[in-house]
Amino acid sequence: MSNKGAQAGMIAEFAARLTPEQLALWESLDSPAAIQAFLDTIPYSAEDVNRSPLRVLRERRAHCLDGAIFAAAALRRLGQPAVIVDLLPEPGTDDDHVIAIYKREGLWGAIAKSNFTGLRFREAIHRTLRELVLSYFEAYFNVLGQKTLRSYTLPLNLERLDTLHWMWDDAGVDAIERRLGSMRRVSLVTPAMAQALSPVDGRSYQAGLLGADLAGLYQPRQSP
Repeated sequence: MSNKGAQAGMIAEFAARLTPEQLALWESLDSPAAIQAFLDTIPYSAEDVNRSPLRVLRERRAHCLDGAIFAAAALRRLGQPAVIVDLLPEPGTDDDHVIAIYKREGLWGAIAKSNFTGLRFREAIHRTLRELVLSYFEAYFNVLGQKTLRSYTLPLNLERLDTLHWMWDDAGVDAIERRLGSMRRVSLVTPAMAQALSPVDGRSYQAGLLGADLAGLYQPRQSP
């Protein structure tokens, strides 16, 4: 089977598992903005549980990994590669944050589910992946107001992991999480740059936490 045929087969198999209501919703996600709008309507999950895209549609809740993988699956239906990137803080200071990336006219954009206002959608205006990731820098802070983003992984194409049945099997999402943890990382700032960072200002802090689920906020174990 060709790659194009395999793609169509996976999408068809996923769609066959949906109820008519779920299928109508799934097929309404016809742009990156529409996918983001759906993720914005569902509650943020503070549970330590990974959900496949099928389970996200069924339960209508997600955290950042669930949301990014759901978005990657929805982008796949639109003909985009199903690709995610993990944004990483200094260990012990904050959560990581997974985004689904897409391209339009050669420029990068992103879709994401987050407990923070500023860590969600990005328009496809960024010339490089690094530029896209850096657009999250100022909004990536912890509950102590410390800017914590330090690196990101190379992109992970989920289509290469189709044998995990990640579009409908939660165990496949667990395996994706483990794979992200072993991937090569690209640094964004030097230790000297990190040491000189100023704390986030008060207004940005309040805006970033607007509507946040307090139970889902990471409690730092150390300063960055």
